[in-house]
Amino acid sequence: MTYELYYWPGIPGRGEFVRLALEDAGADYIDVGKRSPDKGGGAGAVSEFIHGSDLGKPHFAPPVLKADGLVISHVANILQFLAPRLELVPEDESARVWANGLQLTLTDFVAEIHDTHHPVGSSLYYEDQQDEAKRRARVFVQERLPKFLHYFERVLAANAGDEPYLVGTAHSYVDLSLFQVVTGLRYAFPRAMERLEPEIPEVTALVDRVGQRPTLSAYLTSDRRLDFNQGGIFRHYPELDG
Repeated sequence: MTYELYYWPGIPGRGEFVRLALEDAGADYIDVGKRSPDKGGGAGAVSEFIHGSDLGKPHFAPPVLKADGLVISHVANILQFLAPRLELVPEDESARVWANGLQLTLTDFVAEIHDTHHPVGSSLYYEDQQDEAKRRARVFVQERLPKFLHYFERVLAANAGDEPYLVGTAHSYVDLSLFQVVTGLRYAFPRAMERLEPEIPEVTALVDRVGQRPTLSAYLTSDRRLDFNQGGIFRHYPELDG
């Protein structure tokens, strides 16, 4: 099967969580936003697909995945669909429900990360809400950042093993998503993460292992992997970094 991923070009954003699963599994997929417009890609193609009337069931925003006659939106929803097909989740139902719950927790975490630099509204420039961003980021760094990362540390500690995973006894899509979040946080909040990471050794070890997976490592060092930048979810503003 060839999957079609619709997401904005130029930023990793929420689309990267889906890309990591597809790349890690070596799946065949088309990244529509990254294609040139003359090949039916680009931001215009993504917008037309999302907002066009052909679907009958309009989707609010990308990422959107087209696969096997289905059109699926929202990161957690897409990954819940993909994971069994890509062998990135255990077979039993309880593990799959647990994995989806962890992914939804990461969804909440990502929303809070985004709101550190856009606490008033996404339609405003950062410079228009900088004072509010400083206040929001201060609380995030002091309270919310450690709360979320300590939670995932506890999950890993409870799932004991020589190389603990978030779900079951093997690598899963949730490990990939936590890798993306921690990597993004290292870019956006390097000083805060340097202070915090000694307190979360299991999370740090998991992120290191994920980055060394052969198929994924090849992707991470390729030109297909988009760098974090000031247009995405994870943005580095030194004045917000603790």
